[in-house]
Amino acid sequence: MAKVGVEQSLTDVQQALQEKGYDVIQLNQEQDAAGCDCCVITGQDRNVMGMQDTTTEAPIIDAHGRTAEEICQEVEQKINQQQ
Repeated sequence: MAKVGVEQSLTDVQQALQEKGYDVIQLNQEQDAAGCDCCVITGQDRNVMGMQDTTTEAPIIDAHGRTAEEICQEVEQKINQQQ
């Protein structure tokens, strides 16, 4: 199953993705995103300085204002598009 990186504070999203069979890892540092098929972030740490250094080619999903189910659906869509 696909490997999905999820920011630490999104426990409801982590649980929902695990229930769907995804391999979920917590994103504590930039390096944690390496090897992920998709990443889910809180959206709270916006790019204030306008820098665009990327550490992964995986799709990034902003969880701000969305339910765990909505996020799971988008993760499935992004992963299916990659295959």
